Amino acid sequence: MKSVAARLFSRSLVFTITLTLVILTLSACAATQARVQSKTDFVLDTACTISLYDKASPGTLTQAFDLLREVNDRMTIDGKNSELIDVNNAAGEHPVRVSDDVYGVIKSGLLYSRLTHGAFDITVGPLVKLWGIGRGGDKVPPESAIKHALSLIDYRDVVLNDAEHTVFLKRKGMVIDLGGIAKGYAGEAVEKLLAKDGVHHAIIDLGGNIVAMGTKPDGSLWRIGIQDPNRSRGNYIGIVSVANKAVVTSGKYERYFIYKGKRYHHILSTTTGFPVENGIASVTIVSANSTTADALSTSLFVLGVRKGIELIDSLKDTEAIILTEDKKVYISGGLHEHFRLTDPEYALSALISVPGS
Repeated sequence: MKSVAARLFSRSLVFTITLTLVILTLSACAATQARVQSKTDFVLDTACTISLYDKASPGTLTQAFDLLREVNDRMTIDGKNSELIDVNNAAGEHPVRVSDDVYGVIKSGLLYSRLTHGAFDITVGPLVKLWGIGRGGDKVPPESAIKHALSLIDYRDVVLNDAEHTVFLKRKGMVIDLGGIAKGYAGEAVEKLLAKDGVHHAIIDLGGNIVAMGTKPDGSLWRIGIQDPNRSRGNYIGIVSVANKAVVTSGKYERYFIYKGKRYHHILSTTTGFPVENGIASVTIVSANSTTADALSTSLFVLGVRKGIELIDSLKDTEAIILTEDKKVYISGGLHEHFRLTDPEYALSALISVPGS
C-alpha cells in the first residue's frame, strides 16, 4: 500500500515548546560551560540554538545563522518568493533552473521517495496545503478536495536534469514540499561550516532536529532524551548516547488540531488523504547523516513498526526508536547498547504482532 507523509518546518514558537529531543548536558563541568559559545534565533520557522564547545572565529555563529536563513529563503513554499516556489509555479509548463543546494535536496528527496516506495514523497505539497495543519487549518477538508490533492502526488512525475540543474513537474498543480528534509539538510550544512572553522564539539538544535558534533569536550558521549509524547517538554522516556550523529523525531503530538472531538495530526497518508493512524506516537532516527534522519523519521511513521525497523536494519549508520500509543518501545539492532529506557510506564518490546506490520 502506497503511503506518503510530510513533515513541515515548525510554524511557530508554540511548537518549539514540545521539542522531541532534550539535550542532557547538566553533567558537563562548570569550566566547560564557561567556554561554550551559544546563540538562539528564530529561523526555519522555529527556534534554533547552536552551541559551540570549542574556540571559534567571532563570526562563526553569525555565519551559521545566515546559512540557515539562506536555506529557508531558497526552499520555503510559504511567502512570495523562493526557488522552490518558482519550480511549483512552473508545474506542467517548463523546467526551472535552481541552485546546487536546492537541486541536491530535491534529488535526495527523490532518493528517499524511491527507497521507501512512496512512504516519503516530496510532491505531497497539494495535500499539505489543503489541510493547512500548522498554518491555521482547523477543519477536515471536503472529500472532493482531498481526492483532487491525492491525484497530484507522485514523485515519479518529477524530472531532473543533472547537466542543467533544472527541475520540472510534469502536471500543473503539483507542489514540491521539502519540509520533510530541508531542516535535515540545513543541519548538515551548518555542521560542515563549523567543521571548516575548526569546531569539533557542538550541538546544533534546529527546533528539535539535533546534530551532535563529535563528543562532549571531555570525550564522553552526548546524552539526548527522547521526549514522552504524552507529556510536556523535558519529560523523556529514555536516553540515547551518541557522538557524531543526528537525532531527529517525528511525532503525532507535534502539530495537530481537534475537530468535532477528534484529533488530526500533520503526518498525512496519500492512500487515504488523512493523517496516518497505525498506533505509532513518535519515531526517532539516529543517523550519521542529518538529511537521512530527517527524511526517515517521517517515513517510518508511515511504514509502521515492522516495515520501518526492517528498512532501518538494512541501512548503515542509521537506527530508530519507535514509541507506540500503548507505551511500547521498539528499537533497531544497533541501539541496544546506546539506548537506556528510564520511564517505567514504557516497556521495550520485540517485533511480534506489532502495529502497522
